[in-house]
Amino acid sequence: MYRLNVLLVTLCCSALLSPMPASAANDAATALQALLEREWQRDLADNPLTASYRGDIRYDDRWPDISSRAQEARDAADARVLDEQLARIQRAALASADQLTYDLFRIEYENRVAAAAFHPEYYELRAREGPQSLNETSEVMRFEKTADYDTWLRRLAALPAYLDQYSARLRRAASEKRTQPRVIMDRVLPQLEMQLVERPEDSPFFERFRQYPEAVPAADRQRLTAEARRVIADLVIPAYRRFTRVFRDEYLPACRATVGIWDTPDGRAFYANRASYHTTTALTPEQIHEIGLAEVARNRAEMLAVMKEVGFEGTLQEFFAYLRTDPKFYYATPDELFRAYVYTAKMIEPELPRLFGKLYRTPFGLRVIPATSAPNTTTAYYSGPSVDGRRPGYYYVNLYRPEVRPKYEIEVLTVHEAVPGHHLQIALAQEQADLPKFRRFNDVTAYIEGWALYSERLGYDLGLYKDPYSRFGQLTYDQWRAVRLVVDTGIHQMGWTRQQAIDYFLDNAAKTEADVVNEIDRYIAWPGQALAYKIGQLRILELRARAEAALGDRFDIRSFHDTILATGAVPLEIVERTVDAWIEARRQP
Repeated sequence: MYRLNVLLVTLCCSALLSPMPASAANDAATALQALLEREWQRDLADNPLTASYRGDIRYDDRWPDISSRAQEARDAADARVLDEQLARIQRAALASADQLTYDLFRIEYENRVAAAAFHPEYYELRAREGPQSLNETSEVMRFEKTADYDTWLRRLAALPAYLDQYSARLRRAASEKRTQPRVIMDRVLPQLEMQLVERPEDSPFFERFRQYPEAVPAADRQRLTAEARRVIADLVIPAYRRFTRVFRDEYLPACRATVGIWDTPDGRAFYANRASYHTTTALTPEQIHEIGLAEVARNRAEMLAVMKEVGFEGTLQEFFAYLRTDPKFYYATPDELFRAYVYTAKMIEPELPRLFGKLYRTPFGLRVIPATSAPNTTTAYYSGPSVDGRRPGYYYVNLYRPEVRPKYEIEVLTVHEAVPGHHLQIALAQEQADLPKFRRFNDVTAYIEGWALYSERLGYDLGLYKDPYSRFGQLTYDQWRAVRLVVDTGIHQMGWTRQQAIDYFLDNAAKTEADVVNEIDRYIAWPGQALAYKIGQLRILELRARAEAALGDRFDIRSFHDTILATGAVPLEIVERTVDAWIEARRQP
């Protein structure tokens, strides 16, 4: 197992030589809590889409201000928080729990300030995210009464101004040569064209007006539907026509032919920044690449063993081809595929108390990925609960082309996206009312995705993977994340081509070609994010092995998991310190 390097911060663990006066401690704690709340509110006001996702309805009638002036103001405010407001708070006067919160908050703002010079906002347009799918914003909004529909109409009426700002952003990105690759943006154009309908009823933005809950009176329904037709026809569709012209005629021709972020201003420095941010380590891209190669080799050996177990005669690539093409491994219809996902998710839940002492209260459900993004997105993803608990978590599954969604991947995918992966971890974090909102909703990719990938191995303890093909599915998913380390660093640091990355993926994992192409394009458009999964998983596995060796019969898997989950999402160095402290406590008689 690899020993990962310390990142960004070393927490102070030494005791103070003399106690801090109570008044100073109270003042510091009060100031910290006030700063956390002030910044939480600023972030929600600055990004109404995030607010909607969190379940805060105050900004549901608007879009973010993404003008250059607003972006400069946000960057300046972040720097002031770090250099002035946080610096005035005496960390040493805080209790240990608040010191951890202080450090996590400082890391967050150090990351923001460090990234600002690279203009990460220019790269937020991807094949699965951007203006082409803004209709999907309604997935996280409330539609319970008349006022909710009026709010959505006001948001739609404000959409033209947002799209015009987005056009200006694309022009700035093109002028600074900080664009996405042309091959990725070519996938966005057909998605935008789906918005260019002749009749407002055919627009994806009209979906919410096709049916209403009983709480909406008949007279209101008639008015809302008529207003929706008018707003979509007069404002939304024309705005998309303007934006699509800018995208097609100005931005696309300026997009680069290469796929690696190295071929942008300060590209390799930006990639090093993203690798550090997403993994929360000081590992270099070269070191991460080597870790990936070793993990790929380990998984290949295990895959070959399963291939021999099922009696397949041929090469591993021939076995992959067999798995990708034999109809017995696929459902014939989207409905059959969806039912299999539902069954698997509900089958897992009763087994969780075997591995966890504390379980979530917030439920989760399953939803189908909307048609506007399904052809260009991953097999599944998770959407977390609202801050008030009124909206559950959702496990979104892709039913587009069921003939490329293997049955043997359903168990491992469900473990990752639902339980004990994303939903269990995220719901537990959000339910910790004693933590500030910043901690409950902290987004640390290495922790969140590392936990979900670690959870895939827990499927064996939960009674899954009994069939050798399902075990191969688990290995395929682990290999998928190992391959990510190789191809992401290959593309963005070492100059790999898109086809080179696709070929390496197809040679080493049984994912279908449609999935592989979508995945490679995701890594191209989102540098460094794919590194977090395997690096986080390896650290958690290392810590579990360390705890088992140190504690022997005193090791308790339920307590180990509860300890890791109790902090919420934190950098891997803090996970390690937390587990080491737990080991020492368990050693005591």
